[in-house]
Amino acid sequence: MTIFDDGWLDDQQALRGADPVLRRLAEAGARLRRETEAAEQPRLKLADIPRPRAVIAVGSEARFIRAMLEPVCPVPFVAWPHHGLPGWVGALDLVVAMASDGAEPGLIMSVAEATRRGSMSLVACPESSPVADHTSSRSTTLLPTTTADTLAAAIVVLDALHLAQLGPQVRPDLVADAMDLVAEECSAYRDLSENPAKDLALGLADAHPLVWGGSVLAARASRRVAEAFRAGTGRAALAADARELMPILDGAAPRDPFADPFTDVVPADRRPGLLILDDGDTDELIRAAHTGLLTVAERNDVRVNTIGHRGGSDVERYVTLLQTGMFAAVFLAVGLGRYHDI
Repeated sequence: MTIFDDGWLDDQQALRGADPVLRRLAEAGARLRRETEAAEQPRLKLADIPRPRAVIAVGSEARFIRAMLEPVCPVPFVAWPHHGLPGWVGALDLVVAMASDGAEPGLIMSVAEATRRGSMSLVACPESSPVADHTSSRSTTLLPTTTADTLAAAIVVLDALHLAQLGPQVRPDLVADAMDLVAEECSAYRDLSENPAKDLALGLADAHPLVWGGSVLAARASRRVAEAFRAGTGRAALAADARELMPILDGAAPRDPFADPFTDVVPADRRPGLLILDDGDTDELIRAAHTGLLTVAERNDVRVNTIGHRGGSDVERYVTLLQTGMFAAVFLAVGLGRYHDI
């Protein structure tokens, strides 16, 4: 059985195995700046396109784009998860394709289909890629990408869509600053006493994480963070709505006050730990769900951890919650010895 060792969180030798993934997390802001600079001139073409009949998004982070655009987009918006395009898409519609991380065959098919139908297209992909081979149409705008960072590419696309008056204002420079701040606060070189991600890893050391985010964006971040916990630790981790998490919290076995969480826990007896991603959304239903989760957790003596951020734009808050959770997943894996062999 793997035992969590909190001493490894400040042990540079133990952290060395996780250096590649920690470095990639820390460089998120730099990648966003690179992608923004590369797209600076091509994006200007979006200012002159006519208002489309509808917007169809395909590829990586399409649902993130939908979460940002749906509340404000002046035309219907569809995040299309299938190969090809809906049968009704034509020359009056805008197809947004995000392929910064590769050329999946279905995505190539979608971009080629958009070109064949004469649709307006906005494509984020490397300039030398199979997807780019289908972007020669005059009605297509190519935003060149270089880092394979799907989130950075999506933020650049959002910025371009704002220029086309189809989405909210996004300041990539401020989003990159928010990413840099998380990287500084959650650095492997910052010790446990002042590192929110290491503290969170310690809080979930003996738990099955249950992750909740109330707003649309916080809920998306919760799913990504839960995926990172599962991949990094091999443990069950669930992101779900409050009504789905409450029965699990209510069914938690009573805590043994004499148990040592680092030596006495066996996987079958591991209790849930609640992680709340709070982006400060003041919607009445979201706050009620938040209060309900805290009440049930307290009643069942379930530990609650919170990642909170209430300043800045929606995207700034989103990346802060997401990146902090990603750092925590890595540190939890480090504490469990999954990145090293000591």
